[in-house]
Formats: sequence, structure tokens, C-alpha cells
Amino acid sequence: MTDQTHTNASPNNQITIRGARTHNLKGIDVDIPHNALTVVSGVSGSGKSSLAFDTVYAEGQRRYVESLSAYARQFLERIEKPDVDHVDGLAPAIAIKQKNQTRNPRSTVATATEIYDYLRLLYARCGTVTCLHCGGIVKRDSVDEIVATILALPEGTRTHALFPITRAEIRIEALQPSSVEETEAPKPAKKAVKKSAKKAATVNIAAATLTDPIKDRLLELRRRGYNRLFQNGAIVEFSTPESLLELDFSKPIFVLIDRLALSPDIRTRLVDAIETGYRESGEIQFHTLPRDEAAPQQFRFSSAFECTTCHRAYREPEPRLFSFNNPFGACPRCQGFGNTIDFDPNLIIPDRSKSLTGDAVAPWASGKYRPHHAEMLRAAKAANIPTSVPWYDLTPAQQSFIEDGSGSFPGIRGFFRDLDRKKYKLHVRVFLSKYRGYALCPDCRGTRLRAEARAVLLSGKNICEVSALTITGATEFFDALNLSPSQMEIAGKVLEEVRQRTHFLHQVGLDYLTLDRLSSTLSGGESQRIQLATSLGSRLVGALYVLDEPSIGLHTRDTAKLIRIMEDLRDLGNTILVVEHDPDVIRAADYLLDLGPGAGELGGQLLAAGTVAEVTRNPASITGKYLSGRLTIPIPKVRREPGRERLKLTGARIHNLRGVDIEIPLNLLCCVTGVSGSGKSTIVHQVLYRALQQALGQTEGADPTGLYRDLSGTQHLNEVILVDQSPIGRTPRSNPVTYIKAFDDIRALFAAQPDAKRKSYAAGAFSFNVPGGRCDVCEGDGTVTVEMQFLADIELPCEECNGTRYKAAILDVKYKGKNIHDVLNMTVKEALVYFAGHQKIVDKLYVLDEVGLSYVRLGQSATTLSGGEAQRVKLASHLATARSVSNRSSLNEAAAKARSRTLYILDEPTTGLHFDDVAKLLAAFRKLIEGGGSLLVIEHNLDVIKSADWVIDMGPEGGNAGGQVVAIGTPEDIAANKASHTGHWLGPVLEATAHHEPIPVHA
Repeated sequence: MTDQTHTNASPNNQITIRGARTHNLKGIDVDIPHNALTVVSGVSGSGKSSLAFDTVYAEGQRRYVESLSAYARQFLERIEKPDVDHVDGLAPAIAIKQKNQTRNPRSTVATATEIYDYLRLLYARCGTVTCLHCGGIVKRDSVDEIVATILALPEGTRTHALFPITRAEIRIEALQPSSVEETEAPKPAKKAVKKSAKKAATVNIAAATLTDPIKDRLLELRRRGYNRLFQNGAIVEFSTPESLLELDFSKPIFVLIDRLALSPDIRTRLVDAIETGYRESGEIQFHTLPRDEAAPQQFRFSSAFECTTCHRAYREPEPRLFSFNNPFGACPRCQGFGNTIDFDPNLIIPDRSKSLTGDAVAPWASGKYRPHHAEMLRAAKAANIPTSVPWYDLTPAQQSFIEDGSGSFPGIRGFFRDLDRKKYKLHVRVFLSKYRGYALCPDCRGTRLRAEARAVLLSGKNICEVSALTITGATEFFDALNLSPSQMEIAGKVLEEVRQRTHFLHQVGLDYLTLDRLSSTLSGGESQRIQLATSLGSRLVGALYVLDEPSIGLHTRDTAKLIRIMEDLRDLGNTILVVEHDPDVIRAADYLLDLGPGAGELGGQLLAAGTVAEVTRNPASITGKYLSGRLTIPIPKVRREPGRERLKLTGARIHNLRGVDIEIPLNLLCCVTGVSGSGKSTIVHQVLYRALQQALGQTEGADPTGLYRDLSGTQHLNEVILVDQSPIGRTPRSNPVTYIKAFDDIRALFAAQPDAKRKSYAAGAFSFNVPGGRCDVCEGDGTVTVEMQFLADIELPCEECNGTRYKAAILDVKYKGKNIHDVLNMTVKEALVYFAGHQKIVDKLYVLDEVGLSYVRLGQSATTLSGGEAQRVKLASHLATARSVSNRSSLNEAAAKARSRTLYILDEPTTGLHFDDVAKLLAAFRKLIEGGGSLLVIEHNLDVIKSADWVIDMGPEGGNAGGQVVAIGTPEDIAANKASHTGHWLGPVLEATAHHEPIPVHA
């Protein structure tokens, strides 16, 4: 172990770790400088994650949790104390891991980065509400706006300021002359009656036959000094009952507030009139009088939040209106999910390459509903919609015409609505069930929000349209967004927060993602970079960030952006600790820790520590040897040439793919490359893999019909296998030896021993997954969990079996002096020596060694394996299968090769692999090809790309600017193509490898 350059630093300037023994660490002493970018490198299994996550982060998080109350601790993750003698200088720790843990169907990129929270506030405070019925502007008229509008009229204009007393919809009875009884009294008596009637009308209009609300309103206004009414241009005094006879109470009646002649010095009277109208009725109207040749005008203003055109009242927007997680804002039909169980367009129009005349609409293709097909063609012809072009070439408006109908043509939706009324018939229900599935919500069209939220606009776009923008589009939109001075006063800081976060997402190379992209569909690398951008946006200072391979899924072109993000975090005053294998990230480190020399029990030592230059010169550092060029992954001397056997996929159309055609040569290593978001995973996983599964009869899953035009060459394959990074098992009982089917042979070997035969033990007795030979107390787990409430749960060895998982009688059966428990505790390397002579077991275990997993224990829990390790276990399983087929003596060479005609699809298999492990992986690839297999690999690693026989480069950019094949050929052909971003970075690597020079710095 070399001396470290920072051992003399002040404890306040570094994290001091002494005697770290977590997992395979050999009691190492490490100093990590504060406010620096420190990279931990080393071969897979050397202890990098044990040091960074299970020691440094775990201790930092544990200390934070321990500082809280016992009540709070019971709700937080309880972390066990790492096995370390002393840790000092720890800062508050934040871990950003490579796995995407989000499975919530409501989580999106915008919500995960808090952009959507700011958007909701921005739209609630600065958005313009439009009427759902007439499209007019919905607003509340302010006093200043009204004054400005009225004073803009010509000076001297005479106007009446009014407020309404009745609405047109309120109908009342008019006063009738018979309402006052007259008798045949003498003339003085009649006069007295009239006088008393007038007095009654002035004080109390109870004698009137007005309805009670209007009567009470008139009384109230009269008491408060209003004595003039206005209707149809005429002013009426309502101090006498006779004056009310002139009014038509079936029409609006107004109260006169003031008569004004407009001039600059009348502003105060105008403001008083407006405030009076708002106070009395919430409304003010100005009716101008004719002047010269100018016609009279009417102006209506309201203090209510209503449409200025049709006067419909609305609720004022508030942040929760724009939340699809809140019932107040979510679409009532789909409840904010965007999808409903309805008639699925993908089932109704399964093949979008068909035309209308070519029976694109499946329900009308044949049978009793065929006449609807002819009706559709007539309607399409009348609407000038082409009927002989593929469905996907129709414009959205033309597609909507066929789906929604128009006039007498009911459309597809109308057809199903009519049919739904007859679902009491059994055959109709059966027919309808064929076309039901998850479909876009017909009300919100997948936008998740109710209509009122979608009616609020900002710079001409509603919040759903902004969310549908890519990061690049959103950045441009918000940068160009101009708010008024008053709006900037309210939401200026909110807008600044949104701009910062979109810029951060752009910086980490996620410009191709849309804001409404579901978090559950993101890769581990994309999820990690979103967390990085969020962390940068939080502007924390003095924190410890622990990152797990942030370069995963990132094209070499974008690595420089990632490095700048980490440097920005560091420059804010944070400590960055990164587990990484990418040479560009390693070279950007301020401080480098190299662990090794091997994996598992052979690792856990600190080989070198210091600056990158110091580690590069250190002869003990394996990473240093690769950085300096002393060790390299060689370029194949002869590349396999594409033969006649190849797959040809034409017309791939999904997401950003627009009719892409690709040819994939078989029996060689073919790499699909391109910048992030260029369409690599889309065309390989979602189109090719699903199409091959269907063609080879391997699945009953999602139907890929309509995603492509044609697929040929499938006769050259017997099977397609996807080797991804999903776990090999989700329970602690699953382990590598069971996954590769070697445990069956091991159990059979123990069952064949004399002691086992004497006790009549079958192979099942040596399984810890089924009752019989396993311990009955712990049921084969080997441990018993004790819950400690607010402390971390404690796992104790089972007292019955002492952690061996088996009953004592089973452990008495031994082979070569070891029982079944001892065998499960062996590493792969140890087991290869132990089982020498048992070829079936050795063959299956040897493939684990070939893919670089010699350090893994046979019984190691699958839940403790990383994504890269899980992928290599799967690869080893397929290697073992291919080898067993080719080794069968009952099959001749041609038959064996025919049995092994398999296409293996791998998605970034170099995840978590050191330079040295990549070399082992490439050797495993060669064995699969030699066994008659074909490999199709999605990859960013330049060492794998330079070793490929054939490369398909997608691009040129990500998102909508991608989805095209940029270059095809050998790695040398790609490097020579100036349009290829991959070729730009691949050329220097090819040249450096050929001359055994140090790895070039791309960032």
C-alpha cells in the first residue's frame, strides 16, 4: 500500500478512515480530501462500493439518523454501523446510485426535478385564463385598468356610471294600477288616498306586487340614498310608485351612480364611481351619450373572475389546479393517469403501415361490419383525405376525422359508442372485448389535467404543451419568455428556478428527454443524471456526494458535460466521491484511489492513492497500467466479415424512429452505437427484439405489428435471448450456482455419497428452498431477523443451524471432507479445483470464471450482485448452454451449430466493468460466436466498439433530432465518417491502441 499525499492534511480538510473491513476490505486506511473530486477505481469486486457506499456513505447517513429523536428514527431507513475502526471529518452524505428505483406511474422528469412544482406556481400566478366556451379572456377588471380605458375616450364625452339591480334572467311582475284601491269618496278623500299611497311607496314598497328579493333590494337602495334608475337610455326616479310603471322588469335595470363629462381632472370621481359599483354589485357599466357623429357605447367591467365575452364565471387558478396528483386538477375521467381502459387504437388499427383501402381499420375489415368500411371511404373522399397512403402518413387532423367522425359519418368512436348500446348481446360483448385495452384518455388526450387547467396559457402554451417539450425546447421556451413588470415582481424568482433546472438537465446530456417522460421508463444512468441536476439546482454547500458510475449510458461526447457538473458541485464547496471506470472521469479526478489487486477475497486492498499522475506511475496499480498504455485491450487482428446470413428490418416507426431500415449481419459481434436518446434501445429492444420473439414463436407479449414494415432473415435463427441487467433473483435464496443450473448437479453428487444413500437422502434433501433437509427454524435462510424499531434490524445467525441453513444430519454427509454448506461458501475459483473430475459441474462453473466472476461465492445472495454482475451471470448461463450443446457427442458438428443459432442482445454489458474485466468480457463474446451465436450489443464503451466486427451508428443527435442511421461498417469505417459523433471519438482510440499509447483524454 502506497503512502497517500494527503495524510499530513488537517483532519478538517479530509475524511479520515482507519481500519475499514466492510465486506472484503482488508482493514485499509484511507484519507479523502474535502472539496475535491475523488474517484475510486479498481477491478469489479475489488471493494470500491464497499468503501464508498457501505463505509463512507453508510456511516455519514447513520450518524445523521442517530442525531434525530427515537420517534423520528423509526420512520427512516435504518443503516447498520459499518465495520470500521475510526471515521472522522464526515460531511452530510447524499448517495446517487445508478439504479432507477422509481416505479410510480405518476412520476415524470418534471416532477422528479421539481420543475413541475415551479411550473404550477408560474401558471397559477402569471397564466392567462381562456374561456372554455368562447375562447375569450377570463380576468378580473382592476380599477386602474377601468380608469385607463374610460379616460382614453375623447375628452368631453358624457357617460353614465351604472350598476345592475336585476339580471335579465330574473323575471318580476310590473306594478299595476289596480294595486292601489280607490273608492267613490269625495275629491278631498281621493287626494288623501293618493298622498298616503305615495308616502307608502317612498318608505315601504310593500304595496307593490314585486317579488320579495327585488322589493328588498329597492328598499335597501332607497334607504342608502340611490333614487335614480336607468333603463334603455332613460333615467327614472323611483321615489314614487308611478315612476316604476315606466320600467320593464323583465329586462336589466341599472342604478345610476354618477353622470360624468370626461376630462383629466375627473379621475377621482371616476374611481369613486367604480368602487361604488364594485361594492354594490361587483359590476360597473358605462353608457356614453351620442356626441356629434359618434354612436353611443357601452362598457362593462366586473370584479368577478369571468369571461370578458360571454361573462361565464370561473375559479381563479391556483397551484393545485395544475397537479395531476390532486383531485382538484386531475382529469376526472382518468384520475390523472392519462390512460383509461377503453377502445385501444393500437388494437383497432394494429398495422399502421396499411392504408384505409388496405383495411387499416381492423373491425371493418370483414364480416357484418364491412359496410362501415365503404362508408368511411366515401366520407374520406368527400373530406379530401387520401385513402391509399399508410395510416402513419396521414396528418393528425386526417386521423382525427377517421377516429372521431364528422357530420353523418360517426367515425370509429361513434361506431363503438353505438355498438356499446347493444352490449346486452353476448356476441357484441365478445366483439367489443377484442378491441379494449389501455388507451389514451379521450377527455384529456393523455395530458392528465382537467379542461380548466388546460385553458390557462402562458405565451400561447398551456402547461401540458410545455411539459411535452424536450429539455432543449423547454430551455428555449423559458429563455424567450417575457413577463410584464408586475408578473416579474410576482414570479421572477420562480421563472429563474425553472430556467436553472432546465439548463442543468441540458448540461448533463439529457436534452432529448421530454419533461412529461415517465420516470419509470428512464435508464439507471438517466435517473442518476437527473438526480445530479437536481442536486446542482439545490445549491447545497458542505455536503458529501457519493456517486455510482454516473457515466453509465452516456456517450463519450457527453462525458465532458458530466465532468463539468461534478466540478460545479465541487466548486460550490462539496466533496465528491465517485466510483467510476470511465477513463475521462478518472483523468478529471483531483484524487484517485485504486483498489485491488483482484476481486472478492483477492481484493480489498488499497493499491495506490494520489493524483492521477502519481497513480499512473505506480507499478502496483492495474488502473494506472491501462491509463499509461502499458496494458491495452488489443484490436482484433482479423475482423469477421458479414456473410449472407443477416436480419433486415425495414420501416421501424416508434418514438423518434421515422421509417428506419437496418441490416444486422449474423455470426459476428455487431455494436449499435450513438449518443444518448438517438434511438438505440428503441430500435433494438422495442422493435427488433419483440419482432423476433413474435417471428420465432417465443412470446405472447405485446404485439409489435405496426411498429415496422417488414422483417426478413429470421430463418437463420432458432432463438433470440435478451441479456439485460435486471436481477437474476429478487430473494436472498437465489444465487449464481442455482441460476446456472450447477446446484442440481452438486446436490446429485452429494446424494450419491455412501452416507446419503444409507440414510435414503435424495437430491432434494440438499436444497435449502424446500422442506426436508433444510433447517426448520430459519427455513433455509440461515439467519433470524430481530426488529429493533428505531434502530437497524439485526440479523442473527440461526441458533438451531448456526447459519448453515441445513439440519445437522444433512451436514454429516461430506464429499472430499466438505459438506454442502462448505461448498456454498466456496468462491468459483476454489470450487473449480474442488470439483475437478466432475466435468458437468466444472463446465458450468468455468463459464463464471470466464466472464470475470471467479471471486463470487457459489451461495452468494442474488440481491447483493450489482447490475453488471447479474448481467454477466446471465451471460455465463448462456455460455454454459452453448457449450453443452456443442459438446454433445450425439450431435454432429452441423447439428450442434444449428441448435446454437441464437442471437444474443445485450444492453451495455460493460456497466460496472474495469478495463481488465472488459477484456474478459470480450473473450466470452468470442466463445459465444464460436459456438454459433450472434451478438447484438448496445454500447458506449470504446474498447468494445473498437473490438466489434460491425457497427451501426444511430443519431445524429438525441430525441427528435435522432432516430436515423448515421453510419454503418467496421469501426475503421465509422471513425472515417465525419457525420458520426462516435467516429469522432473512436478514431483516436484506434490509433492509440495500435501504437500502445496512453488512453486519449476525450473530455
